Amino acid sequence: MKSIYENEMKLEFLSKSNNEAFARIAVAAFASQLDPTLEELADIKTAVSEAVTNCIIHGYEDMEGIVKIECKIFDNTLEIEISDSGKGIEDINLAREPLYTSKPNLERSGMGFTIMESFMDEMKIESILDMGTKITMKKTIKKYDKSKEECMYV
Repeated sequence: MKSIYENEMKLEFLSKSNNEAFARIAVAAFASQLDPTLEELADIKTAVSEAVTNCIIHGYEDMEGIVKIECKIFDNTLEIEISDSGKGIEDINLAREPLYTSKPNLERSGMGFTIMESFMDEMKIESILDMGTKITMKKTIKKYDKSKEECMYV
């Protein structure tokens, strides 16, 4: 069956904090085929870090589970789904509020969703209590005409 996407990948790993860097680098490597700028790549890596950290700290809390990442590319757009099968979010609107954290004892800043939203073009949160949470983020990578840039400096 032919996919509507130009490319896609799936990744699953244990909800251990040292896997957050692995997830960030894996998604960045996949995104690199769109030839993003360093700034675009940094935005993607930061958003992935925040989403994965949320799965580990909030979704699974003190238990171990699986974090899933699916990435798809279509028309210069990277779509990233990061999900867990953890406890879910009771009030998504409250969780999206800047500085809100359900873990103040861990010195969390409460800026995870705000950071994800500011670095990506789109973000959607879906969550069901005791079943898990899925964050879908999209970032369109701008195409640069390198020939014009080179001409400007001639």
